[in-house]
Amino acid sequence: MTQDPNAADPDAAGPAGGPPPPPLFAPPSAYRPSGDDAPVTGADDGTSRQVPPGATPDVPAPPGPDAPTPPAAGAPVPTAGPVPVAVPPAAPGVPVRPAVRRRRRRHLSVAWVVPIVLASLGAGFAGGVLGARSASDDRIPDAGLPTAGTSAQPVDRSPESVAGVASGVLPSVVSIEVETADGVGSGSGFVLRQDGYVLTNNHVVSGAGDDEVVVLLSDGSEHAARVVGATAEYDLAVLKIDVAGLVPLALGDSDAIVVGDPVVAVGAPLGLVGTVTTGIVSALNRPVVAGDDSSQAFINAIQTDAAINPGNSGGPLVNAVGEVVGINSAIAQPPGRLSGASGSIGLGFAIPSNQARRTAEQLIETGAATYPVIGVLLDERYSGEGVQVYVEDPPDTEAVVAGGPADLAGVRRGDVILAIDGRPVTAPAELIVAIRAREPGDTVVLRVRTGEDERDVRVELQERAAQ
Repeated sequence: MTQDPNAADPDAAGPAGGPPPPPLFAPPSAYRPSGDDAPVTGADDGTSRQVPPGATPDVPAPPGPDAPTPPAAGAPVPTAGPVPVAVPPAAPGVPVRPAVRRRRRRHLSVAWVVPIVLASLGAGFAGGVLGARSASDDRIPDAGLPTAGTSAQPVDRSPESVAGVASGVLPSVVSIEVETADGVGSGSGFVLRQDGYVLTNNHVVSGAGDDEVVVLLSDGSEHAARVVGATAEYDLAVLKIDVAGLVPLALGDSDAIVVGDPVVAVGAPLGLVGTVTTGIVSALNRPVVAGDDSSQAFINAIQTDAAINPGNSGGPLVNAVGEVVGINSAIAQPPGRLSGASGSIGLGFAIPSNQARRTAEQLIETGAATYPVIGVLLDERYSGEGVQVYVEDPPDTEAVVAGGPADLAGVRRGDVILAIDGRPVTAPAELIVAIRAREPGDTVVLRVRTGEDERDVRVELQERAAQ
């Protein structure tokens, strides 16, 4: 005889044939996300159905007086179809759980349950005792772990190693905190003289007034600093603190370094004082323009892959013997990235130490700096070979300054400058930084083209006061 898959299970009915009690444990399918239109799997025929919103699912009524008499205890259960399961009434709009097969439970008599429980407790107690005893047996009074060495003497590191260079440089590197109208900032610097002169970048202290610059020495002490002099053209500034007996760093010869030389950058990136990173000189004579239109710095920079991050500005870039060969000043950023939104990508730039020495001496001695010029105005719109002097005088200025170095050398409006001292130039910034890397009074050789004719001209650089 085939049973109705939706018929009620007599064993599941409540007292006096009332509605069956809800199941104690819901099958896994009951935890699926459900809603008014969620599909519900039906009986074992594999079909599906849905309960319309607001409708009450069809639920078989409890067995009435005419229902078949349940089989007597111990009688075999028919197996012609699935064992029916009573489905509890569902709230309107809630899917009904599927009918599932359920086996009858076979009960253990008390005579078997008590011995099993006692055996389980005994096994747990014995396991706990054995585990505690085993753990106690594994403990010893002296671990006696092996060590790398038994010598109490410090490791002797070469002065040319990174550790050796860092130990010699760190005591002379400072952190600088600045408060301006735009907020609080920080940077780095290093001691120039033992009587309290410190070198840093102009952009670190730009906009700060009196009592708004603080220098933190390597020993943790803080000192109010005064700005002795600063120049935006070279992005350098000299500070003075009232401390004596400091250890200055030596300024090395930046013209002596070559691509591939090892270098160490020291400073306080993101305020992390005493940070040391290493790398190499990855390029020389990189034309770098830093700052905004009102205060641009043209730097004939040293490029390095030593990690330089915001806060490293003004700190030293030193060679393998601890001499300063550059002042860390700028980092490259991927195209489209907002200014200051990224850290090191392996392209950092430093002001050569020879330039820093000349400018620092001027700032200490006079409070101002000068830079060399040739006296021409270059057309940024020109896109051909080399760089071009304006064809016509711009309003209120001269394309070629009358009586200036270029005018005296025979350079005229519309001329194209192809190279300086044999080095080709392809953008105005390249020519400007190459000139500012020299000193007033130096002579440079320009390759100039007028129409179809090319010639070399010698130009003596004149001095102009920095702003």
